[in-house]
Amino acid sequence: MRLLSEDESSLAAQAGALGRALQELKRLDPDAVCLLSLHEQALSFLRDLQSDLSHYADKLDSDPARLQSLEERLNLIQSLRRKYGATVADVIESGEQARQKLQSLEQRDAELERINSGLRKTHAELKRVGEELSARRRKLIPKLSRTVDKQLADLGFKQSHFDVAVGAPHSALCTPQSTGFDQVQFQFAPNPGEPARPLRAIASSGEIARVMLALKTVLAAQDDIPVLVFDEVDANVGGETANAVGDKMRRLGEHRQVVCITHLAPVAACASAHYVVTKETKLLRTVTNIRLLESKERVTELARMLGGQSDAARKHAEALLKDDVAEPSP
Repeated sequence: MRLLSEDESSLAAQAGALGRALQELKRLDPDAVCLLSLHEQALSFLRDLQSDLSHYADKLDSDPARLQSLEERLNLIQSLRRKYGATVADVIESGEQARQKLQSLEQRDAELERINSGLRKTHAELKRVGEELSARRRKLIPKLSRTVDKQLADLGFKQSHFDVAVGAPHSALCTPQSTGFDQVQFQFAPNPGEPARPLRAIASSGEIARVMLALKTVLAAQDDIPVLVFDEVDANVGGETANAVGDKMRRLGEHRQVVCITHLAPVAACASAHYVVTKETKLLRTVTNIRLLESKERVTELARMLGGQSDAARKHAEALLKDDVAEPSP
């Protein structure tokens, strides 16, 4: 290993030339002897430094393979810093994160097995609960159908039949619905001799409303729906059927809020509160109003629904209201 420049011979030549120049300067100017002395001292120091460096170099154990290894490691560190962080600490932190990710990936088989085992248990429990729900449904359907048929008879469907079709639960594991695995369908046969068909496919809006009224009457003590809205549930009915419709909604109203849109006086008379809806034209625009009626106003409105404001109509309205009218009209 050489610690001195390869141009040291040139440096010695320059020192010699400088010495000769100083000798010539001394001959011309005796006062320049001090410069010659400094030159000799500097030359002596340079020889001593060269000697000491040579001795130091002889003691060094030069290992080219070790030097190459160190250079490669420095290059690797510089490359890692460019990719993973400005400092060695950042590189170490990135390495730790990568180690944790690798460990998680190496353990994925065990983790997947744990998750799959939990899924199998959950699916088995869902299947058990779904099958139990299906069995309970099938057990209750005959009783529900008979009870609804009785309610429908009161609502004018004297020979109708209501049924519930439950599809077989899925045998394979699948995503369950909020109602279970079954496909439940209400079926209705309004006329004798006809098979029951899907309610939504064959029933009119009024028929659907009355079927739902029958269902809600039967299930009044079971469900927890706070508000029920019936839109013209009394369509195409009258007489005793209208009274039955009004009475059933009055009974439902004892347990929850019932809102009914009706054109029949016997149905309106069963309500605890009577609102009248009117339309009028203001500034070339149609405006809809709704107003709560007082007791006397109810008599007038019911008489109008019965066909006019004759004494007979008003007396009929008062009879329908019974004790709801504080002061009968004259």
